[in-house]
Amino acid sequence: MTETTKTKFEFKAETKKLLDILVHSLYTSREIFLRELISNSSDALDKLRFESNKGTDIADKELPLEIRIDFDDKKNLVTITDTGIGMTRDEMIANIGTIAKSGSEEFLKQLAENKEAVNNIIGRFGIGFYSVFMVAKEVVIKTKSFKKDQNAVEWKSDGTGDYEISDLTEEIKRGTTIEVYLKDDAKEFAEKYRLEGVIKKHSNFISFPIYLKDEKVNTIAAIWREPKSSIKKEQYDEFYKFLTYDNEEPLETIHSSVDAPIQFNALLFIPKKSYEFWRFNRDDYGLDLYVRRVLIQHQNKELLPEYLSFVKGVVDSEDLPLNISRETLQENIIFTKISQSITSNVLSHLTKVAKDNPERYADFWKEHGKIFKLGYMDFSNMEKYQSLLRFNSSESKDEKELVSLEDYAGRMKKDQKEIFYALGASREAIDMNPHLEIFKSKGLEVLYLYDPVDEFVVTSIRKYKDFDFKSVDAANLKDIEKLEDVVKDEEPKEKLSKEDDKAFGRLMLKMKEILGDRVTEVHESKRLKGSPATLINPDDSMSSTMQKILKMSNQGLAMPAQKRLMEINKDHKLIINLVSVFKKNENDQFIVDTTEQLYESALLLEGSLDDPHKLVNRLNKMLTEASDLYRKNNE
Repeated sequence: MTETTKTKFEFKAETKKLLDILVHSLYTSREIFLRELISNSSDALDKLRFESNKGTDIADKELPLEIRIDFDDKKNLVTITDTGIGMTRDEMIANIGTIAKSGSEEFLKQLAENKEAVNNIIGRFGIGFYSVFMVAKEVVIKTKSFKKDQNAVEWKSDGTGDYEISDLTEEIKRGTTIEVYLKDDAKEFAEKYRLEGVIKKHSNFISFPIYLKDEKVNTIAAIWREPKSSIKKEQYDEFYKFLTYDNEEPLETIHSSVDAPIQFNALLFIPKKSYEFWRFNRDDYGLDLYVRRVLIQHQNKELLPEYLSFVKGVVDSEDLPLNISRETLQENIIFTKISQSITSNVLSHLTKVAKDNPERYADFWKEHGKIFKLGYMDFSNMEKYQSLLRFNSSESKDEKELVSLEDYAGRMKKDQKEIFYALGASREAIDMNPHLEIFKSKGLEVLYLYDPVDEFVVTSIRKYKDFDFKSVDAANLKDIEKLEDVVKDEEPKEKLSKEDDKAFGRLMLKMKEILGDRVTEVHESKRLKGSPATLINPDDSMSSTMQKILKMSNQGLAMPAQKRLMEINKDHKLIINLVSVFKKNENDQFIVDTTEQLYESALLLEGSLDDPHKLVNRLNKMLTEASDLYRKNNE
């Protein structure tokens, strides 16, 4: 090789400062040097293709557009070669010899303050190439411009203070070759497995072929950038499995290409199975963000709201700047519009599935409904969110059948103003809820909520269309009583006389005295049909279920216990018998035991009884007494 016009240049002061930081201070993210060099090669190839499409007469037309990476573990050498646009001597000085972009001082400031974030901020100021000095003790660049009348040029530097530029008389082909002589502590990058891993992690979807030792590495196509009409289901499934390591095909595939007002492509998948174990490993979600096929961030958590975190996939933007940082992403208006568009697309797709294939949507809800419900605070998409909610209800044939809010609204009674719901651990538990008795007699549908988050959902969204959500234990009985009965109650075989009614009034006062501050009052029930007693929440108070949830999460420790109102069904046989006992002896121990038992049984039914020992002991005592009486009557 013959060299001519060799010239030595000093780096500018700010470049020296940058290189000093790179060489001596940064170790955690060194692999990104390869991402930056491959991205530069890809840009050079894109520019060459643009010139070719313009009809420009370019040198070495026969060369394929490609990137080749070689390594020599004995020499600790990595070589990156592209057949792109190349550089002239002047372009070499402008692009490599100095930091050409503005803002480099700000970059240095951020870099000095946050060395751990190097992989997020390198490249923002046009200095991605310099990351090579994190691993290199010397770098040699040989390049030849696509312009036929330009000589080949060599650039050489150890990154410590100066660089040399030489014209080469040696005949080389168009493009650029970068020889990276590795430091002793960076020998790992002269190994195939390490280079291949970095390429597949950061540059797997570069549109030009990348060869490592003559073996093509980026074998999976960036199918999200292809027209949907040209992609087969098998290709989508293969890509999904490659992306997620899932053995099954996805439940749903969403392929979007948007050109205006912003340009991006998205390929999203909804898995068949949920790997969500209620807050376990909750950081393992997010979409992979690419800028022009280069991975910028793995598992970006801002592209979709958390309640859609079950969605897997990639987003590729043409409009975001390459290597934009996490901090800037959150403030970038283009990124915000992309996020809004993707969220809307996912919700629209689910809406279509729910309409066209309810059984398939039921499969989705079974797996991902627990997470989807967390969207109750997404006010910008509230209409779509509400339309996608599903619940079990009193009209469902079993605990698996789901109803939408639209289904419920379509079956509402004339003049019904509210959507009623009840909470419980199971369908059987809710069916036994005394509060439901009047709803059953009036034929009013009630949503059955089994999940602790369900009450947060209905109380947060507050209403569906013009209908408020109302818990069955807080419903306005006057409005419900106006509705016609659809199930006629049997007349009780035994009723209280007028004299008994007066005793019943005194009995309720006695029961209040027995229960003390545990209840606000005891009064006659208008809602109970088959149960002797129940507990009612005061108006606008927190439900018993919500109190229990907060207590379990330790948020209710400092919260005073809410007093309840006790309702008594005077037509129930137990209460009629109790009145009879009361008339004979108002201080009979049976009245005390029965009152305590009714109160604790009501707590037990709603899941609010903290200590069942008293209830069980009292019940055993009463059963023993009853068995003695039964035995005497039958001897």
